[in-house]
Formats: sequence, structure tokens, C-alpha cells
Amino acid sequence: MADPIRILYVEDNDDLRDSIAMLLEEDPAHRLAVCASGEEALALMEQDGEWDVLVTDVGLPGLSGVDLARQATQRRPQQWVVLCSGYDMAGELASIGPNVRALNKPFELQALEDLLADIRGALRPQA
Repeated sequence: MADPIRILYVEDNDDLRDSIAMLLEEDPAHRLAVCASGEEALALMEQDGEWDVLVTDVGLPGLSGVDLARQATQRRPQQWVVLCSGYDMAGELASIGPNVRALNKPFELQALEDLLADIRGALRPQA
């Protein structure tokens, strides 16, 4: 099997974070780290280097998911980001970076899995 993709998942809602993380971790194609805040995620990115995909809630307290995504793409312009929001963000995505996608809340886990599979295909062709 090809190398798993490294996913940094950021969600401030404890129940949602735990349930999504548990389901994502079941897939051997994923290597997952979870954070409850944008600040925590930023510190982890600085400490632990590159993540293939940043999946973040937009409405985080403190550093918002959009601001986190902007900082991540400033560090690595080709960074893949999935912004999870209850609002339509289509207009904002291109201004953040070329590899930024939106996932509207509430979402089915399959929608997230499909998006991650597409990103995996872009990151690891023929994997």
C-alpha cells in the first residue's frame, strides 16, 4: 500500500471532532492528528512539518479556520486545505490558494472521504 496521507483535522466541537477522527482513523490510507483550535494546529504545523491535508472548521474561536488556512498556504502555497463551514465559501476559496476546497456542514462522512480520496489521487498519482 502507498504511504498514507497525513491529515491535520481541526474542530472545536468535542463530540464532532472525536467522532470524525475515529472514523477517519479507521482508514489505513490516513495518518491523522487532531487539534481543537487554530492556534494548536499552527503550533503543530510548525513543530511537525508538512501535512498533506489540513481539514478545518471555519468557525473556530480565536484563530479562525480561514486565517489558519491562509497561514498554512503562505508557508506552503500548494498546501491542500478542506474548509468545513455552514456557509457558502465558494467566492473565498481561490483567494486562499489553488488547493483549497469547501465542505458544507452538516456533511456526510462519505462526502469527506470522497474529497480526501480525490486529494490523495492528486498527491499520490497511481497510488
